[in-house]
Amino acid sequence: MLTVSMGNGTSTTIDSALVEKLAATMAAEHDQADRFDAQVWLAASEQRLSRYLKTRSERLALLKTVYREAHRQALDPDLVLAVMQIESAFDRYAISRVGAQGLMQVMPFWRLEIGRPQDNLTEMETNVRYGTTILAYYLDVADNDLVDALGRYNGSRGRLTYPDKVVSAWRKRWRNKTAAELPALLATCTRYALQACRYN
Repeated sequence: MLTVSMGNGTSTTIDSALVEKLAATMAAEHDQADRFDAQVWLAASEQRLSRYLKTRSERLALLKTVYREAHRQALDPDLVLAVMQIESAFDRYAISRVGAQGLMQVMPFWRLEIGRPQDNLTEMETNVRYGTTILAYYLDVADNDLVDALGRYNGSRGRLTYPDKVVSAWRKRWRNKTAAELPALLATCTRYALQACRYN
């Protein structure tokens, strides 16, 4: 475990195994995802994203990046879109009050921890790669407990507000798979009885 100063008088403890995973992912080549599956998903998701990103080229670039990086980390790309909606409303230049940056609101200290201070977290591909790696790691650590993993990701572990918002966005706007194809989502709804789980 490492303790990192947040620069605002607070500090956070981070897992050295996550630092190693992030460093390996950022150094790796781009993965090639299944082209047919990607095309089907792109067609289903592109219209939904038009509410947030007005130009088609922007939407397609983001969706291709999300699909590739989610595939690399064995994440549902729809979950990644739900996280982005709640974290930044798809504003790649968003900065939180604690300094998290970009689409997936990644904390800048990660760049220093893995020896890549030059990485630009407002750059779409960089931000999505960082964010999906961190989210996948937290899902592993939480043994696929979606609420716990989302709480870790957002720094609100133990509270249900943030996971409820993400699950709501995932179910209402982004989900392309059936509930039966999403065991982590089903288990979350059963275990936590989130507000977001109370509708079909």
